[in-house]
Amino acid sequence: MDDNDGVFAGQVALVTGGGTGIGLACARALAVDGAHVVLAARNLDRLNEAADGLRASLPDASVSTVACDVTDEASVTAAVDHAAELGRLSVVVANAGYGSAAPFHLTSLDEWNGIIATNLTGAFLTMRAAVGHLVRGGGGSIVAVSSIAGVETHRFMTPYTVSKAGLEMLVKQVADELGPSGIRANAVRPGLVPTDATAGMMSIPAIVDDYTAQMPLGRPGEPAEIGALVRFLAGPESAWITGTCISADGGHHLRRGPNLDVVMDMLHPDGTAP
Repeated sequence: MDDNDGVFAGQVALVTGGGTGIGLACARALAVDGAHVVLAARNLDRLNEAADGLRASLPDASVSTVACDVTDEASVTAAVDHAAELGRLSVVVANAGYGSAAPFHLTSLDEWNGIIATNLTGAFLTMRAAVGHLVRGGGGSIVAVSSIAGVETHRFMTPYTVSKAGLEMLVKQVADELGPSGIRANAVRPGLVPTDATAGMMSIPAIVDDYTAQMPLGRPGEPAEIGALVRFLAGPESAWITGTCISADGGHHLRRGPNLDVVMDMLHPDGTAP
């Protein structure tokens, strides 16, 4: 890619959970504007497939991959250091995460710990490992991917909702403390978007119908729409924006959380769910 091609030319952007869905859409949006994008996740084969796909659709894209388990401190540090070796690390997208569904009283400690470790602690480790590199490069932008579940209750998804609420406060803390060092931190709050992670829910028409009924715009989003918002928050157009979380949910945050009773009926036909 030409050195003058794109606002991120000569810069490196690390995207955790970058192999599919929203993470891959973020990587695409950043690559279009010249960033050398580093896709990070546990499944290196899937990452390499994603990277090949980006290169095929964006012939000038600069893309590399690195294996990373965001729940492992050493793995995160190694991935961030690797990204920084490729150029000036200026953008970090903390996207890795997952959720599950269970009644509160049937949620196991392993389930709770796993989701918190990935969605919240993983973001903490990623941001913390990047700080030194961002400061040495003159500053940069951290963007975390939260969820509508961070502000609207989602019955039967307690670990996930708590992890995303915590993530949003983490972003505010980072923005406040590191702003004087030239580091901005923001988050995006997607609503229902078709990805591998939401495929199960989106295969149930009653759930999709209930979600969209709570959206004034009346439709699910697309990964590219979230990627475009992340690209904006990463770039110079948002240079005076930090410590905020922007909803991209078709207006869902104006109404109530989804009704997931049908999921509990499927998972607990014996009536153990309240």
